[in-house]
Amino acid sequence: MLAYAPALLFFVLFCIGVTRDRRRFGNAIHLGLALTFGLLALIGKLSQAHALLGGIAVVALLTLPALGVLVLAGFLLANGVQMVRKEGMRPANLLSLLAGLGIVALIALLITAVALHSRTLVVIGVTATGLVGFVAFQFLCFVGYAFLYGRLPVRRDADYVVVLGSGLIGGVTVPPLLASRLERGRAVYERLTARGGTLQLVTSGGQGPDEQLPESHAMADYLVERGFPADRIVREDRSRTTEENLRFSRALMEAENPDYRCVVVTNNYHAFRAALMARKAGVHGQVVGSPTAAYFWPSATIREFAAVFLEHKVVNLGVCLLLVLGGVLIWWNR
Repeated sequence: MLAYAPALLFFVLFCIGVTRDRRRFGNAIHLGLALTFGLLALIGKLSQAHALLGGIAVVALLTLPALGVLVLAGFLLANGVQMVRKEGMRPANLLSLLAGLGIVALIALLITAVALHSRTLVVIGVTATGLVGFVAFQFLCFVGYAFLYGRLPVRRDADYVVVLGSGLIGGVTVPPLLASRLERGRAVYERLTARGGTLQLVTSGGQGPDEQLPESHAMADYLVERGFPADRIVREDRSRTTEENLRFSRALMEAENPDYRCVVVTNNYHAFRAALMARKAGVHGQVVGSPTAAYFWPSATIREFAAVFLEHKVVNLGVCLLLVLGGVLIWWNR
C-alpha cells in the first residue's frame, strides 16, 4: 500500500479543497497528481505481480501518449483551419492552429536531433519536451476538472441568476454566443422558480465604444421579447470585463440581499475560469455553462487555460525557467 501513498495524499488534498471551495485551480492539480501517481503505482504493482502484464502496461504508457500526440496535432491543425474559415484571422482564432504547428515542430526537432546525432539539438529537444510536458499536464488538469465542475447540479438555494455579457453584433444585436447564455439563464431561472424559489435575473454588461447601447439592455430586451417578465430583470450596465461583470453584479445583489446566493451563466468553455474569477471577486455562487459550437471550443479552451496559467505566472514561469536552466547546464557540461 505504500506505493499508493502519494496518490492517496493528493486525493485527500483534492477532497479537502473541493469541500472548502470547488472553485479552485488547486483542486484540478491535486486531482491530476492523484491520478498520475495512482497510475504509476498500479503499473508498478502489475510489474511485480506479473512481468508480462507489467511490460504491456509500460509499453502502453509509452505508446499511447505518443499516438495521442500525433492525433492531437492533426486535430488541432484541422480545427485551426476551420476556425480561420468560420471566424477569420484574428489572433484568438489562431490558437488551435498554432498549438498544432507547435507540436509538429517539436516532433520534427526531436527527429532531426536523433537523425543528426546532435547533442545540442537533443538537449534543446528534451528541454522543449519538458516545458511542453509541464504545460500539457496543467492543461489536462484544467480540462478534466472543468469537465467535472460543469457537471455539478445547479444549486437550489439561489436568489439570483447572473448572465454575463459578451459583446453585440453591429453594436445592437445579441449574437448567437450571447443568446446561448441567455437561454441557459432563462432555463435555470424557470427551473428554480418551478421549485418554489423567488429569483431575479441579472443581465450584466456595459456599453463598449462600438456599441449603441449597454449589453445588459440588449440582453434584457432579448429576454422580454421572448416572454420573460420584465420586472424580474436587473440590469448591470457598467462593466467592461468579466471581472467587472462579477464585481458590479455582486454589488447589486449585496445591496438588495447581503446573504444572497446566485448562479452565474456563461458559455461552457468559460465556466471554470469564470468560477475561479467569481471566487476571487467574492461572489457567492456557482457558475454554469451554456452550449458552444464544437469547432469553437478548442481555441476558446486554450485561451481560457492560457489566462489561468498566467494568473499563476510566478510559480509556472519559475518552473519553466528552472527547466530551461537545467537544459543549459546539461549542454554546458557536455
